[in-house]
Amino acid sequence: MQYALLIYSDPSAAPKTEEEGNALYAEFMAFTNDIRSSGAFVSGEPLAMPTSATTVRVRDGKVAVSDGPFAETKEWLGGIYVIEAPSLDDALEVAKKCPGSKYGSVEIRPIAEM
Repeated sequence: MQYALLIYSDPSAAPKTEEEGNALYAEFMAFTNDIRSSGAFVSGEPLAMPTSATTVRVRDGKVAVSDGPFAETKEWLGGIYVIEAPSLDDALEVAKKCPGSKYGSVEIRPIAEM
């Protein structure tokens, strides 16, 4: 089964120095390489800052487009992985190793089969 690992973080907890940023990047690359070698990796991407988002809503046939994220929030979605795991317990084991879990949270959501 495939699961999405949605990585949320509080922007105030972001690395403050270039060295901290490089160290976090290295942690994510090591995590990515680990899940690639295990066969669990399907895809993964970092996301641009929420301030670059555009939100579209259609209500009663009227389209509203606004800049920024849908809602004000303390944490924002910073990236995603899609993994292959036999069970939720296995997906939890992968998520525990994600560097994002140390600085924010990792939401695990099954990919719906259509």
